[in-house]
Amino acid sequence: MDNDTDDLAVLETRHRKEKKELQAQIQAMKKTAKNDKTKKKELTTEIARLENEMDIRHKQEIEAIQAIQKDPVEVTEQPVTDETESTKQKVSKAQKRREKKSQQDKERENQIKQQEQENRHGPRNIEQQAINARLKGKGLRIFTIPSDGDCLYKAIAHQMAIRRQQEISVDNLRKSVADYIRLNKDDFIPFMSNPDTFEMLTDDEFQEYCDKIENTKVWGGQLEIRALSNCLKCPITIIQATGPEAIEQGVEFEGPALNITYHRHMYRLGEHYNSTVQVHGEENN
Repeated sequence: MDNDTDDLAVLETRHRKEKKELQAQIQAMKKTAKNDKTKKKELTTEIARLENEMDIRHKQEIEAIQAIQKDPVEVTEQPVTDETESTKQKVSKAQKRREKKSQQDKERENQIKQQEQENRHGPRNIEQQAINARLKGKGLRIFTIPSDGDCLYKAIAHQMAIRRQQEISVDNLRKSVADYIRLNKDDFIPFMSNPDTFEMLTDDEFQEYCDKIENTKVWGGQLEIRALSNCLKCPITIIQATGPEAIEQGVEFEGPALNITYHRHMYRLGEHYNSTVQVHGEENN
């Protein structure tokens, strides 16, 4: 039950983050249609659709977790003998930590496998087909990036290597993004809010946000993509299944765009980014 409760907490945190990301995306879309009445009308419909899609998906995901919680796995307790009690006492704290980490890793792998099965004919598969269709029109295909919290930065690092012939590490990318956001606080903080109160971040919370970017595997989103584009002085194109075919960042910069894909339904644990390669560019793989 504890694991299910943790899953629900992770899901709720992701939902709050996705709502914040959507609001940032909506603000960016509104700016592009500022002086165009026709676009404004179309944008209102698009915004309503995106918000409705998210509400429905969030509700379905929460119901799925709650359904699991209502049907816990029965655990049979084994009698404790003097021998087993003695063995338990000999297990070191370090060993317990290793066993706990190993168990968590196994649970994460099982969750991913379970999600693969559940989505074989569900939202994940539908989303994948839509992204593949859009990539095909650009002569691209997906280059898979591991789902480990670093997916955005690994996708960008891969793109820099094949599109710009520049090798750059995930750690360096994270540090560059954190430093850029710190130095340009006034540009970013209006789009940042506390996930619990939805209030604008305090100075301490802002610093904590930047520290997490630099020192942990926290997921990256639209704000981090904007910072990456400005740090690297590269246009970045994000291909997704719904909404605009592609979201463009850094269009003012010259040179080939870094092409990545955004997936909402690939894993239950959170949104995901993959890289891309040319369909006939197998040598880049």
